[in-house]
Order: sequence, then structure tokens, then C-alpha cells
Amino acid sequence: MPTLNPYLSFKDDARSAMEFYQSVFGGDLEVSTFGSIEGMAQDPSENDLVMHSQLTTPDGFILMGSDTPSRMEYVKPAGVSVSVSGDDERQLEGFWNGLADGGAITMPFEVPPWGGRFGMLRDKFGIDWMIAYSPAP
Repeated sequence: MPTLNPYLSFKDDARSAMEFYQSVFGGDLEVSTFGSIEGMAQDPSENDLVMHSQLTTPDGFILMGSDTPSRMEYVKPAGVSVSVSGDDERQLEGFWNGLADGGAITMPFEVPPWGGRFGMLRDKFGIDWMIAYSPAP
């Protein structure tokens, strides 16, 4: 069965971002640098940048990310949000609080007209998130 996994691009802070997401969501983080794979580092100053990382959480989330080397154009993310939803209000509020740390809240995690709780924020790495709590029927 195929899976859909968000893949986030960063300029020089993919490691910090992915470690931050690991602190929020838990799980196992794998990181490969440009210098760790032969032939990938074209600029020795970029050896420690993240070529690929993958966070696999206990809830089954898979979040991937990498740095953009200087030979490629970096474009800040725009027009896309990573959405996390579920029926465990306490867990989702924990995710919200973690992601909001150092970020900017666009819409507070409150009760919207359709019920449950919903909020939007941009985390400290510039990634937009939507958190939605819908109580189990």
C-alpha cells in the first residue's frame, strides 16, 4: 500500500528542525549528510548538511526533510500546511504546544463553528501546521 509523506525542504537547519519535530512527536530519527555518502558533497563546507532525514513516530507518522545545497535554489515553503488530526484531544494539544514553541500562531487552537478544536500556526522553522481535534462519535 502506498503512503503519502510530507518532505520538508530547509536551507541550512534541517537537522535542528527534524530534531525539534522528534521532540514534539517522538519516534526514531535517521539522518544522512551530504558528506556521509560518497559523491554527494560538491562543496566540502556542506558536508554536515542533511541530504535526507526521516522521522518515524510511534503513531505511524513519517516526516522527511533535507537541506538545500548552495548549487540549488532554495524556495521557502508556501501554500502548503502539514495537517495532524485525530480524536485524542490531549495528545493533539501536546503537539500544538510543542509546535507553537518559538512559532507564530495564525489561528488559536480553539473550538471552531464545526466543533472539536482546530488551530493553525507557523513553526519556528517556517513550516505551516494545522492541528484538528474531532471527538470520537
